[in-house]
Amino acid sequence: MPNVTVDISELRVSNNPADVLVTYALGSCLGLAIYDPAVRVAGMIHCMLPQSKIDPDKAAANPPMFVDTGIPLLFETAYKLGARKERMVVRAAGCAQILDAKGTFKIGERNYAMMRKVLWRNNVLIHSEDIGGDCSRTLYLEVATGKTSLRSRGEIREL
Repeated sequence: MPNVTVDISELRVSNNPADVLVTYALGSCLGLAIYDPAVRVAGMIHCMLPQSKIDPDKAAANPPMFVDTGIPLLFETAYKLGARKERMVVRAAGCAQILDAKGTFKIGERNYAMMRKVLWRNNVLIHSEDIGGDCSRTLYLEVATGKTSLRSRGEIREL
């Protein structure tokens, strides 16, 4: 199966059963994977920062950079391929504290809090997550099956 890379500040949505969505190096960034099993639509986003208000121009040019603008766009893009919110399986990863050992900026923590807020406001539940800590993660989502895997510390496991 070919990998479809979701780079930092990007989102991808696919209904091609041959695709595997993957995002690498989730440190303090948020990786969110969504999947509608009824229509086999998968989506993934790699958000860097929690709130678009810190740079409205960047947010307008690249909404996936921010959690508060990226997540709604991810869902809207999946809806265009027939996905429905009430069937969505949602999995989250990342939000670690890697480059901020003293906890000065708490980007990972803030990304996670914003994700929870956006999903809660939209009545979306998280089915599983691997959040926080001090390690980098890689997130995989198979479009054909919805299987979501995580690579961390040299091990791969299902999320």
